[in-house]
Parts: sequence; structure tokens; C-alpha cells
Amino acid sequence: MDKAEIAQAYFKEGFSCSQAVMGAFSREFGLDPALALKISQPFGGGIARRGETCGAVSGAFLVIGLKHGRSRAEDVESRDKTYALVREFIQRFTEKCGSAQCRTLLGCDISTDEGLKLAHDRGLVDSRCPGFIRTAVEILEEIL
Repeated sequence: MDKAEIAQAYFKEGFSCSQAVMGAFSREFGLDPALALKISQPFGGGIARRGETCGAVSGAFLVIGLKHGRSRAEDVESRDKTYALVREFIQRFTEKCGSAQCRTLLGCDISTDEGLKLAHDRGLVDSRCPGFIRTAVEILEEIL
């Protein structure tokens, strides 16, 4: 299975978009998959189901940080590279998907009970999120 398929398998198991993306890359960076799933869980549903930044996008940010993030305060080169890649990722994801905001991508606000019910009743999460996950993984593979 390629990383996009791994990510989509995580999502089909019931993990969030952020967990799916992070889980697909965890082993590559020496991170235990169970720990990666825990770290990325709060970002699902557009950050704790607030409909803000798409979970697949947040998961991608975490992966970029794993690869290029700094671990020493004085390492401004790593910081700048990480920020540049995050900006590039957002631009490319937005060009392909139309937005990086969960509520915009789904067409409803899942931060409300009504919006969450609407998303589930219309199957929006199951029909749209796998594509966003695939796009996030594909962009990551290109820019990393």
C-alpha cells in the first residue's frame, strides 16, 4: 500500500483526517504509530471539531514538522524551511481543494450540533474527506 492508501485505511477504521495523515507517515520518521495517532487526534474535525483548519492539513503540518522542524532554538534555518513548506502546502492544497478550512470544504459548520448532523446525514465526511486526505498525502510526498 502507498501512503495515501494507508492514510485512507486509517480514516476508514474511524480515525480522523489528521490522524490518518500523521499515521501514514509516522514510521518513516521513527514515530510509533500509536503515539502519532494520539498526538494528531486533537486536530480532527478542523481542530477539535471546530470546523477550522482541515484535519488533513493539520496532520500534514505535523509531518512537515517531523521532517524539518527545529529542535534547537537557534536553528532558524530549520524554522524558516518548515514555515516555507507549510506555506507551500497551504497554497497547493487550497488550489486543489478550494480551501484549507474544514467548514468550507464540507459546506457546513460541524462545530454546531445542526451542522454535524447535516454532515453525517448527507455523508459529507465519508464522501469528501478521503479525497482531502489523499490530496494532503500526495502534496506531502511531492514537497518532502
